Amino acid sequence: MPSNKGWLNIESASNVIPDTQFFEGDSAFKFLGLTRTQRLYGFIGCLVVGFAISLLGSILLFLGQLGSFAVLYTIGILVSLAGTGFLIGMFKPVRVLATVVFLASIGLVFVGAFVIRNEVLCIVFVIIEYLAYTWYCLSYIPYARSAVLKAVRLA
Repeated sequence: MPSNKGWLNIESASNVIPDTQFFEGDSAFKFLGLTRTQRLYGFIGCLVVGFAISLLGSILLFLGQLGSFAVLYTIGILVSLAGTGFLIGMFKPVRVLATVVFLASIGLVFVGAFVIRNEVLCIVFVIIEYLAYTWYCLSYIPYARSAVLKAVRLA
């Protein structure tokens, strides 16, 4: 009997790919009782919605609305960050530094936008935020951080 689970059926791979290799164990939303496929859909959905909100915020920056940019961009990146919680917790020891820098940079974006009201400084803080989020996401891929560090040292 064919499976009715759709084109992305991670459950059928449960005896091929162990949980520890694919999702590293429990998600931050364990209390929802989601299957691995539902967790992956949640991650992808949050990633897409977060990107769309951040893109809308970036468009507003080019229209000169610095405050709206800071709010929408930050909401978008936080939605994307929440999506990683579907895969695994956000505060594992390997991610603590990147998470703290990321959250601090969010605060700095708001300081640059609303307190100092400096577009250039706000963009610098957004770049720091983006780099911290990228470093955070690389922690999900085995040896990705090591590969990036080696590539940067060779350049």
